[in-house]
Amino acid sequence: MLKTLHGALVTLRLAVAMDIPVLAGIRAKPEVYERWRGGADLAASVADDLDDPDVHPLVIEHRGQVVGMIQWGAETDPDYRHANIDIYVDPDVHGQGLGTDAIRTLARHLFVDHGHHRIVIDPAADNAAAIRCYSKVGFRPVGLMRSYERDPDGSWHDGLLMDLLADELIDTAPPTRPERTTHRDDQAQLQT
Repeated sequence: MLKTLHGALVTLRLAVAMDIPVLAGIRAKPEVYERWRGGADLAASVADDLDDPDVHPLVIEHRGQVVGMIQWGAETDPDYRHANIDIYVDPDVHGQGLGTDAIRTLARHLFVDHGHHRIVIDPAADNAAAIRCYSKVGFRPVGLMRSYERDPDGSWHDGLLMDLLADELIDTAPPTRPERTTHRDDQAQLQT
């Protein structure tokens, strides 16, 4: 059973059926739908994601609210073993570092708790915001995958394969507040 994962800004927990309506609502937003389609019935698409035995979907929470989903899978052949990640975040909270924190938190979990040495992610080659987000965690471009994914209009677009090795994770610890010790001089200043 997956433990709840805590990042500096987000909490990741196992996605459950009760999350389907809010996740479908996020997927319906144009900025997300453009990258994460799923047909006319987005609730059914999200339910399929939750039921896929090869995928581990996690809800991204920020301040107690569901703001997206991140999922991972794995290649289990010992000669090619690695994990993969995919993510979407509500556009209402873009630009706050939540996606970066979610990716970093899950990557740390995959390296430490699952023993993976490599993680891949494959944004659309023209998705500059996603590529910047992944780069902040340490992902590096590996190559361009030409005509990688079909668009709703039937045309094809390129994907960018990026990977991250365990020793390349740019891991920032959650901010901590140092314990304050009060000295006599400090007390004297506080009393004046």
